[in-house]
Amino acid sequence: MRYAKRGRLRFTSHRDVARAFERALRAAGVPMAYSQGFNPHPKVSWINAAPTGAASEAEYVEIQVVRRLDPDRVRTELNAVLPDGIDVTDALESEPSAGGSLADRIDASRWSIELPGVSRDTLVGAVDALLAAPEVLVEKLTKDGRRTIDARAALVSAVVEDGPPHCGILSVVVRQVSPAVRPDDVLSALLVVAGVKPTVPAKATRTAQGRLDDDGRIIDPLQRGAG
Repeated sequence: MRYAKRGRLRFTSHRDVARAFERALRAAGVPMAYSQGFNPHPKVSWINAAPTGAASEAEYVEIQVVRRLDPDRVRTELNAVLPDGIDVTDALESEPSAGGSLADRIDASRWSIELPGVSRDTLVGAVDALLAAPEVLVEKLTKDGRRTIDARAALVSAVVEDGPPHCGILSVVVRQVSPAVRPDDVLSALLVVAGVKPTVPAKATRTAQGRLDDDGRIIDPLQRGAG
């Protein structure tokens, strides 16, 4: 399934989103498959969840059920009980020929980042400097502590979009690497190469996930033959 995380729900942690989703599965009466052992839990697989504070139109989850269901009906019933701001936008039945698990069909993300107080011209110059740099080292906090990463290495493309006069809008495609390069890391890279920093916190929205093709485009992982 593909789902969106919108509005105030972008400030909700992935753990809380997962709990809300599992409550909705129970409320909708979805016949879930469960793990074995002393503490069985529903077989739900989350793929590359967006960070807290980011909105998304392209989050993905796999669920295992004990009998065949109509995906559209599951989508409708889940949306009836999910909290406002979490919306299942597409669902389909997995097929063995589809190219492995859903995670196997996702290796990149596209993000739209709004930078209030940064003009389009300023952002264009900063992006040019970022793309021209062989590497851009930034610090990020990971579960293992602070690390220095090369934010440039994961960056596939960066394009400045048209927008309001005093709010630059940046569309970036980043490869899925470890540790992940998030929108905050891209913003840190712009600060390093050009001193660019929004006047208020930037707003990031993930607009797509999937596998990169040879032209740098992202293939929808729910598309048949996407693997």
